[in-house]
Formats: sequence, C-alpha cells, structure tokens
Amino acid sequence: MTAVNRDPLWYKDVIIYEIPVKSFFDSNRDGIGDLPGLIGKLDYLVDLGVTALWLLPFTDSPLRDDGYDIRDYYNVYPHYGTLNDFQRFLDEAHLRGLRVITELVLNHTSNTHPWFVSARSSRSSPYRDYYVWSDTTEKYQGTRVIFSDSEKSNWTWEPKTRQYYWHRFFHHQPDLNFDNPKVQEELLNVVKFWFSLGVDGLRCDAVPYLFEREGTNCENLPETHAFMKRLRKEIDVQFPGRMLLAEANQWPQEVLEYFGNEDEFHMAYHFPLMPRLFIAIAQGNRKPIVDILDQTPQIPDSCQWAIFLRNHDELTLEMVTDQERDYLWSYYAKDSRMRLNIGIRRRLSPLMQNDRRKIDLMQSLLLTLPGTPILYYGDEIGMGDNIHLGDRNGVRTPMQWSSDKNGGFSRADPSSLYIPPIQNPVYGYQVVNVESQIRYPTSPLSVLRQMFQVRQSTRIFGRGTLTVIHSRNQKVFAYFREYGGEVALILNNLSDATESVYVDLSRFNGYVPVEMFSQTQFPLIRKARFHFTLSPYGFFWFHLRPPRSEKAGKKGKGNP
Repeated sequence: MTAVNRDPLWYKDVIIYEIPVKSFFDSNRDGIGDLPGLIGKLDYLVDLGVTALWLLPFTDSPLRDDGYDIRDYYNVYPHYGTLNDFQRFLDEAHLRGLRVITELVLNHTSNTHPWFVSARSSRSSPYRDYYVWSDTTEKYQGTRVIFSDSEKSNWTWEPKTRQYYWHRFFHHQPDLNFDNPKVQEELLNVVKFWFSLGVDGLRCDAVPYLFEREGTNCENLPETHAFMKRLRKEIDVQFPGRMLLAEANQWPQEVLEYFGNEDEFHMAYHFPLMPRLFIAIAQGNRKPIVDILDQTPQIPDSCQWAIFLRNHDELTLEMVTDQERDYLWSYYAKDSRMRLNIGIRRRLSPLMQNDRRKIDLMQSLLLTLPGTPILYYGDEIGMGDNIHLGDRNGVRTPMQWSSDKNGGFSRADPSSLYIPPIQNPVYGYQVVNVESQIRYPTSPLSVLRQMFQVRQSTRIFGRGTLTVIHSRNQKVFAYFREYGGEVALILNNLSDATESVYVDLSRFNGYVPVEMFSQTQFPLIRKARFHFTLSPYGFFWFHLRPPRSEKAGKKGKGNP
C-alpha cells in the first residue's frame, strides 16, 4: 500500500472514477449502498487502475434531487453511514494511493435545510437574507429556466410570508443569497470543514449561478469570480495541494474565465466536447471534434480540463445547435423516454448499440484527448440503463458485481433495493458483471484496465500538448501528444469500414513508432508520409521514439 503523492499538479495525471455511494455496494443489507460497502471495494478500484474517486453527494438530504438538495452540509446521510465511516473511507483510500473528490453544492440548499425552514417562516427570521426574495416575478427577466420541462419559472410563491423565492433549478432547491456576507462565510466554513478532514478536491456544483443582477442573464457574473478568487486564496493558504473543480456548463471561452489567473479553479469540465464525440462517431467524421477543439482556448499552465463520456446526469445537449440536438435525439434517443430536459438519459454501452469496437474507440478518445478523464461507475463493464425508471434513475442502477442475487450489490430482499438492478437479456446482471469479466483478458473490464495502465505509464496524456493531423481522410482522427520530449501519435478510425490514412511524419525522421500496448516496433520513419491501415472503429497509440532511446521490442507489425 502507498500514500498519495504530493505533486501539487496531481489532478493532471489521475483517472477519476465517479461513484454514487448508494449504487456501489450495500454492506448492511438495507438495500442501499453505503460507505462501509465502498471501503470493501477499494481494492477492486485500485486493481482497475483508477487513481481518484469522485463521490456524488452523501451529506444529509431529503434526496429529491439525489443529494444535490442539501439539508445538512456537515453530516452524512444516515443510510450511507456516519462521519466516522467517511473518515475511515478517506484514510483507507489514501493508504491505497487514491485521491478523493467530494461535492460542494454552493448555489442552493434543500427547502428542508434549517436555514430555509426559518427563512420561509417569517420575514424577520435571522436567515431571511440567506435566500433571494421578491414581491413580484418581474426581476431578472433575462434569466433562462434550466429545467424547463418541470419548472415554468425561476420564482416560487411562499404563502406564509407572501413573497417569491428564487431558484435556478428545482423549486425545492432555493438559491442562496451570495450578496449576504454571512452566506459567503457559511460556505467558506463548509469548504474548510471537508478539507480539514483530508478531502483532496471539491467538485463545485452549478458555479455560474451564484449571483443575480438585473439586466443580465445571471450567469458568469464578475461577483461570482470575485467570490471564487477569495475561496481559492483561503484554500491555497490553509490547504495547499487541494483542488477545486468547476461544474460550469458553458462554452470554453466562458469557462476559461473560471481559471482566472491561476487563482480560481484548478479544473473545469469541457462540456461541449462530449456531445461532439457522439456526433463524430455517428457520422464517421472527425469534423465535430476538430471544430470544438479549435474553439477551445489555451488555459493556464497549472489548470486542466476534465473530460468525460457519460455521468450521473443526462447527456446534456445545451452546448450544441438546434440542428445538432435534433440529430443526436434522432440517432441516439428515438424513444422519447430516452430524453430528459435538453439531453439523453442513457449509458455509454446502449448509446453505442453495445458494439465493443465503438465502446473501446470512445474510451480511446477519452483517454488520449487533452484533460483528465472521468469514468462513470459501471461503464468499465458495459452496464446498461433502464428507461422505464423515472428522472435520471435509469443510469443510476445498482453496480453489477456478480450473477448472484441483486447482482451481488446487496443481500437484501429485492423489493427493498433503492431501485431494481438491470435484468434484461442484454445488460442484466446475470450477463454483465465484474465477476465474469475479471477472468477474461478480452472482456471490456480487462481491456479498459490495460488502457488505463498504458495511459498511466506516461505523463503525455495528462500534461502534453495536442496537434491535430489534418489528413485527407476525414474518417480518421489523428493527433500528436507531446510532453517533456516525449511524443505520442494517436489514430482513431471513426467509421464502420477499414480506413487507410497517410500521416506526415517528416518532423520525426529517424524515429521508431512503438505500439504502446504490445510494445511492438513499426518500421523506422525514413520518409515524410507514413501509411497506416485501421480496422473499423480501430485505433493505434504509438510512442515515437528517437533511435538512441529505442528499447528492444518485438519486431513485426501487430495491432493494438
């Protein structure tokens, strides 16, 4: 066992695994996953090859929004365990070299939080100004309604005190009033509490919406950046080496502002990249990916993008055109039950029609494009979804550990599970589970574990530059990754046919391409254009090694 390393830029090199505690493993047979159960699965996660764990909200909540409706910032939801259980989980994760990232829900609380219970009871409540109130719904008219399919307004009437309160999300999640200095202090204290326990990073939820100003869209306001700079300054002084990750579902140019001058967030999600990966593989054309990369600005040296294929929310289509959204819905979500808000509520494997070639290709893109990759629990074994479950629950079903009762997730009576596991003939736990896949070298789990090992063998992918190769064949997406004198060449065939591509390697004359999985050497680069043939949805990862540093390897031309 090893302790986590002390590199202040650790977040550039990790592979993050996203876990809802309730969905992972139930240790006490109550039908709900818990922290002791998660502790018991840490060795599996180490063996998988992930190096950081992102836990979805586990603090006390009525769970009307799966924990993002906070009732108590300082205590664990009772069914998940206790604060002592969390501390033990944190210590055990660190002993295994795993970083831990938890949630910080800044923008709002539950309407059952004691602050709001008091605030709504009387206009003279000491907590009244912790929230945003108005006599009318005319304020902030330029602000969009995010959950337009379930909320018709950002204002909700409170009959007892006869005013409206402001909420950017669900009506049961009133927004905090960050213009109140006491609110800022409250949230700063929350941050310090969790960092003092030893948490490595905080994923800050819904950061663009903290402040409201008339005549604006109430997003990305200067006051929000000022607060984040204050928060970052206090963290850097008191908790050096910790990380802040911004959830800002905005265009890259707007997200750039959240890095500041390396004095706001360390990391931010690259939301617009994700849907374009799905467009590219549907169309068999690299253009959607290249276009969004061209629109992505350079970010400060110490900062990093967080990239992902799927997560606990719907596949959001906010950052696409209306035409692209219609295309994605028609291609990936023909059944209206697969849609939610402005997005698609499906897992990776069903989106890829359970085609292993396409799934592996998408993982290749995730692991080799610039940024830190995030894997959603269960995607390593190709778990499916259940579109018959409400809201986002269809992609939050119990982890499938074995073909035993309840998929090995729980020994509880099946009727007491928080939601049922997947049981259909294609994705059911009897067919798709860890126990069956861990034995076979060609299973999705084993292949992804190998991909993780290769990625972790170099810092090229977490820290290197990217140069897109504009070959004539648009179906092949190829690029160089370079860092510290190392060079990687990545080729991805986005089509369902065998493709041929010529790549200009004149800059690397005399280098030897070494395939990174098998360490097979390809012929020495002696001419400007190098020819590659890729199988349908195939990919290559090459190290381009100078002759003097070339290590012995097998001769021949194998495939990854």
